[in-house]
Amino acid sequence: MAHAISETTATTVDDYDAICRVVQLCLDGEATGNADQVREAFHEDARMFGSLGGERYDVPVSELAEMVASAPADTGRYRSRILSVQQAGDAAFVTVAEEGYWGTVSFLDYLSLARIGGTWKIVNKLFAHTGGEPPDLG
Repeated sequence: MAHAISETTATTVDDYDAICRVVQLCLDGEATGNADQVREAFHEDARMFGSLGGERYDVPVSELAEMVASAPADTGRYRSRILSVQQAGDAAFVTVAEEGYWGTVSFLDYLSLARIGGTWKIVNKLFAHTGGEPPDLG
């Protein structure tokens, strides 16, 4: 006999699935230029930190959403994978690989998530530019 799992007794598998759904929502939004998906995945006060082509992008997540809307990641070669998920209680850390961003750029993303009011949100994105030449985003 199957038992329903309530919100208050979520299992590790439920948390893992919920965390991956939020991260995938962000990745899908970045790929397609859907800024609303990116905003939904992140906490409204989240920030992004990293360097791309020698320029720092230490910005509120609203700037990531604007960039995504004007320059979607998937120009035909984009792919991403969740490499690892670590979770304890209401905190999680996810590592993501992105390749073919804007055609040639590769990143490793380190995402911090928090369960707030029962909902997982990305609260911080730290990225490392690991290859490829970025386009002129100016």
